[in-house]
Amino acid sequence: MDVLRTPDSRFENLEGYPFVANYIDVAASDTRPLRMHFLDEGPIDGPPIVLLHGEPTWSYLYRTMIPPLTDAGNRVLAPDLIGFGRSDKPSRLQDYTYQRHVEWLTYWFDRLNLREVTLFAQDWGSLIGLRIAAERGDRIARLVVANGSLPTAQRPAPLAFHAWRAFARYSPVLPAGHLVAAGTVRRVPPKVRAGYDAPFPDKTYQAGARAFPLLVPTSPGDPAVPANRRAWDALSRWEKPFLAIFGSRDPLLGQADRPLIKHIPGSAGQPHARIHASHFIQEDRGPELAERVLSWQKALL
Repeated sequence: MDVLRTPDSRFENLEGYPFVANYIDVAASDTRPLRMHFLDEGPIDGPPIVLLHGEPTWSYLYRTMIPPLTDAGNRVLAPDLIGFGRSDKPSRLQDYTYQRHVEWLTYWFDRLNLREVTLFAQDWGSLIGLRIAAERGDRIARLVVANGSLPTAQRPAPLAFHAWRAFARYSPVLPAGHLVAAGTVRRVPPKVRAGYDAPFPDKTYQAGARAFPLLVPTSPGDPAVPANRRAWDALSRWEKPFLAIFGSRDPLLGQADRPLIKHIPGSAGQPHARIHASHFIQEDRGPELAERVLSWQKALL
């Protein structure tokens, strides 16, 4: 496995991202250790909140949510998934599997010994985070999903998704900043788009981002389907608090909250919301999301 590491200089003076870098080594059962970057802000003894990004972003996505969450006394952690942000980037598409992503992040949870976590997950963060919640529920006390899902290939994927999958694999350029800007309702300034481009000096660093769409289970024979179905079964018994906050303008996942709310017992009586936002809901309404999580958390703690 050939591994790339984005130069630190790419992350200097990013717009709105003054946070300190932290690193630990993580491993999957069939990989050597890789360096994972994460943010760890706020009091070390505060209630832990973990923020999971997805495709093609990194912890930069949470830059406007972290300050209000830490100001309220929480310990806020935001890892960069392997292949993204400041984390190590294996250079081949085949280096990435759904199972490896789950194992890499589970290893991170275990190394930090995180417990009683409020887990906030969006996009691929939910594909990984819901698996971890189902498989390692002893570490997760509360769940928030925003514009995410846990696919089991029970119905055909939309044509728009297949077009996105082909673009991600074959396009000569995968412009992360432009993709984020296309998935918001507000205008994303050039300096912010540059923040999303920072992890990828050139296309050789983008195998992880190109792999993610290919790893979404879209056929019953996909190797991730059995584990995801087991996770759905476990979530059918999840009675801890579950909250869905979705962007109503997300063309692919704007209504994916319905099956989650219907299926998870812990969703009953919770203040679920659809707000005026698109897919990158954190970019559209980050401070509002933080306030919604805080008010929800306050009622539970």
